[in-house]
Amino acid sequence: MVDPSEDYNYTYEYLDYGDIDDIKVEHRQTEPMHIFSVVIYIISFILGVIGNGTVIWVMAFKSKKTVNSVWLLNLAMADFVFVLFLPFYIDYILRDFHWDFGVAMCKINSFVSGMNMYASVLFVTVLSIDRYVSLVHLTWCQKYRTVGHAWIVCSNIWVIAATLSCPALIFRDTIALGDKVVCFNNFHTHDTHIIAMRHITIVTLRTTVGFLLPFTAISVTGILLIVKTKQSGGSFHWSSFSKTVTAVILAFFLCWAPFHTFSLMELTIHSQVYLHNLLRAGFPLATSLGFFNSCINPLLYMFLSKKVRHILKHGCLDITKSSLREFSQSISATEIESVTGVHQDSVPDEPVESSTL
Repeated sequence: MVDPSEDYNYTYEYLDYGDIDDIKVEHRQTEPMHIFSVVIYIISFILGVIGNGTVIWVMAFKSKKTVNSVWLLNLAMADFVFVLFLPFYIDYILRDFHWDFGVAMCKINSFVSGMNMYASVLFVTVLSIDRYVSLVHLTWCQKYRTVGHAWIVCSNIWVIAATLSCPALIFRDTIALGDKVVCFNNFHTHDTHIIAMRHITIVTLRTTVGFLLPFTAISVTGILLIVKTKQSGGSFHWSSFSKTVTAVILAFFLCWAPFHTFSLMELTIHSQVYLHNLLRAGFPLATSLGFFNSCINPLLYMFLSKKVRHILKHGCLDITKSSLREFSQSISATEIESVTGVHQDSVPDEPVESSTL
């Protein structure tokens, strides 16, 4: 068991719970930032389940299977799985930071959060690179840009995201503090130097792979696309899909940039503590903003993609027509039964021939 007085597993994002003594004394769900976070999580859960579920339904069953639909389908799946776990976070905060779901769920919950973040940013990066390649390297695309290859890329992304999220399965743990149980990063050592190195390694990896490298790749492909367009003497054609991709990219980085900024600032806590109050106040807000990204994407698809709106419109009309048809048939059967006194199912399908002439 870890001695709380010697624990320095810092992180001020209350989903990663660091300094146990600080959690015990200061973290309360009545703090304005925590209450605001709960509201954001509830909104994200409702909109995320409905929105991402709708996008998955459209892309998987109502849309023609294309490379673009594969990217959007997998991005929606990552967000959908994540929002399904938001009730655990909501319950945790409302219980005044008491984790009531055991060690396994503590690990799985954080693992899913990390996997969603990595998968989302990698799919967004692939969307950006694919847009550049499909507009500039047409010959290569005709040969290699296929639905089958897209699924192979997506499978590799899921494997990479799961691998990068494995530290949550290793280090996440629970500990009893009085009448509460908290879920936190337990680095399994009392050596503060090792704790600091493990913490720095995890944050550096998360920020590099989850933000800096994707940001660089997206920026480079965007600049190259603009340069290529100017060199060709033409103007860039903003198709519906291009607008959607651009909006998804901007939304991702606007939502996650504060989280990674606070993560980097948090590393200074091992040598200086002057940012302590700022981190404690800002991390809950930055985290909720990052999680809110999971419900923004489907809204962007619906507002910006004419194809998605068209499919949704016709899908809703088909469901409405089917429901009205079934309701009408049910009413008709009830009226026949009330008039004749004979149940509809007891009426023979074929007329019975009379035995007399």
